[in-house]
Amino acid sequence: MIHRGGIGETFGLTFMAANTAGIQRGRPFQRGQSGNPGGKPKGARHRTTVAAELLMQEDAEAVVRAVLAAAKDGDMTAARLVLDRIAPPRKGRPVRFAIPEMTSARDIGAAVGAVALAMGRGELTPEEAASVAAVLEIRRKALETVEIENRVAALEQQTAEKK
Repeated sequence: MIHRGGIGETFGLTFMAANTAGIQRGRPFQRGQSGNPGGKPKGARHRTTVAAELLMQEDAEAVVRAVLAAAKDGDMTAARLVLDRIAPPRKGRPVRFAIPEMTSARDIGAAVGAVALAMGRGELTPEEAASVAAVLEIRRKALETVEIENRVAALEQQTAEKK
């Protein structure tokens, strides 16, 4: 359809879009119905990833030999790469220090004090102390949950006995 006026007036013509109200737009499937009900299989990998792995697999042995040779020749970057793969740095270590028994949420304060004391003495690093304190916080929440559950159960029992 050709229309005079509007934005296209400079050129003398404006084209109007056809009315598409009756044509399906937007969601092509009913709610809950997929166009691919089976979906992508679990564990399926992208073609590019598979191709890259095949290329690397073919040259993996040669690459490892080249890195090892460079490390033996004194290339510190290659040596670090080899050592990081053979013996990666530990993410954490077991820590041992005296901590009081925690049977109620009230006991957590003493335990946190023990953590701070161990850190002050140098038995724990600040990062280790923060990790232990996080575990203590989880323990506190668990103990509080049990205590609240017990109190609610006791109140429910008292209410039931009064009725």
